[in-house]
Amino acid sequence: MIQFKYVILYVADVEKSMNFYKDTFNLEIKFITPEKDYGELTTGETSLSFASLELASSNIKEGFLKSEGQQKPFGIELGFVTDDVESLVQTSIANGASLYEEITVKPWGQKVAYIRDVDHYLVEICTEIK
Repeated sequence: MIQFKYVILYVADVEKSMNFYKDTFNLEIKFITPEKDYGELTTGETSLSFASLELASSNIKEGFLKSEGQQKPFGIELGFVTDDVESLVQTSIANGASLYEEITVKPWGQKVAYIRDVDHYLVEICTEIK
């Protein structure tokens, strides 16, 4: 059996990053190490996880690109579905995110906006596709 179990974001401050997602998207903290260098949020069957840049560097010996504000975001996004895109975008901004793309309505009727989280990762906030 194969199961997609988690996504790990490499961040400067694991606790700060986790609290952004907890406070913005009402996610529960499932686990955080005593060193606060790795943690997981409860998001259903697949966890949203965070590793400190130091821990990630110890695991990924060849190195990696850090998510930084002065560059364009990576070509990947996290997606959160809501009935109230406007309110969730405002909550995310109040919690430290920045608006990346204004709310638009797609030809198929889906409402979509993009933010950059506190670590500059791209997050889509949208309604369900009907």
